[in-house]
Amino acid sequence: MARFRASDGVEIYYQEWGRGGASPPVVLHHGYVAHARANWVWPGIVRRLTAAGRRVIALDARGHGRSGKPHDPAYYGEARMAEDVSTLLDVLGLDEVDLVGYSMGAVVSLIVGSQEPRIRRLVVAGIGGNSVRLPGMRARPNPRKAISDAMLARSIASVRNPALVGFRLMADMLWADRRALAAQAAAFHGKRIPLERITAPTLVLAGRDDPFAARPNLLQQAIPDSRLITVPGNHTTALTKSAFREAIAEFLR
Repeated sequence: MARFRASDGVEIYYQEWGRGGASPPVVLHHGYVAHARANWVWPGIVRRLTAAGRRVIALDARGHGRSGKPHDPAYYGEARMAEDVSTLLDVLGLDEVDLVGYSMGAVVSLIVGSQEPRIRRLVVAGIGGNSVRLPGMRARPNPRKAISDAMLARSIASVRNPALVGFRLMADMLWADRRALAAQAAAFHGKRIPLERITAPTLVLAGRDDPFAARPNLLQQAIPDSRLITVPGNHTTALTKSAFREAIAEFLR
């Protein structure tokens, strides 16, 4: 068990597997509500990467898993989580890593990739052109309040949106701190990410039936030196598919 303190004092938990070799370590960043075990260990992704000889490092984002869980939205947002990734690299003394992010973690990874020169290769999964603010795309309704309200609702029966029911079910299943998750929802990243500044070769990876990863081709076209792979599954099941694991392992090889 390993932890470090972020610049604002929040304690961040991370775990490592494998010894690695000549290749740089792989850093994994999970999605909203989940934690490193749910997104990366249980679906077999850590096992696939370590079998390929890679050292793997996965953190629990602030507000999630075994990391600190303040209830003030001022401590949250994907930009703060991106700072936590850079701090992790500092703590471990890493000069070069491959970075993989899923859903919320993919947004974090895009921010990191746009400003962190230590990223060799980048994988962003579970998001599409509808997930980030791209030029020429119609602005999406802000989901912050709806998601926050779903997390704070006394009963899941009062959550009417099916997508939000899924998030709430997962939060209850993982015994998550729903007040912390509501604080993160209130601080979801809404600014444009300078995708043109990403210099690492990038893989956009999306489930074909994932409504949260709609129009992934538009995201891929906005990132220099990138490619797109789609795999079977939706936002939950795509992670469990062998094609998902193999796409990551092959791209990072």
